[in-house]
Amino acid sequence: MDAPLKGKSIAFLATHGVEQIELTRPWQEFMDAGADLQLISLNAGRIDAYHHLDKGDTFEVDKPVGDARAEDYSALVLPGGVANPDALRMDSAAVAFIKSFFSQGKPVAAICHAPWSVIETGEVRGRTLTSYPSLKTDISNAGGYWVDEQVHHDGGLITSRRPADLDAFCARVIEVVCAD
Repeated sequence: MDAPLKGKSIAFLATHGVEQIELTRPWQEFMDAGADLQLISLNAGRIDAYHHLDKGDTFEVDKPVGDARAEDYSALVLPGGVANPDALRMDSAAVAFIKSFFSQGKPVAAICHAPWSVIETGEVRGRTLTSYPSLKTDISNAGGYWVDEQVHHDGGLITSRRPADLDAFCARVIEVVCAD
């Protein structure tokens, strides 16, 4: 079996309200590609995922964000949902964790509403990215340029619009992480 991500460690940062498929689908693809994965969240314990507005499964957190360091990972994945990135962008430790990936030149992958968390870091300014369409104005107001594409990669930031784009999103993340 081909394992292009063997030896790579990827952090997934999520909390309650994460869109389940945007967590589980990349998780499975990256695990199948050989990556070591950790679920980082605001607190230890478990987080509740959702299928849009319906409660989904719960997932065990590997490490609270206050104990996580970007130095220990090859890349960061930010799944969407509406409540998830909204909570993350209000947490100073989560924002600092995300920003540290940019500071170290490591890939950050954000899907759907997850760019809300990236906006809070100040790293959207001058970048082109995509997201769920309702974030277009927020991205523009943060100094970014919004495009309507399945996946967009700009300076280490990989973004996608919605769950229907997961094939392109996962493939691009694997490609970028393998190149690092």
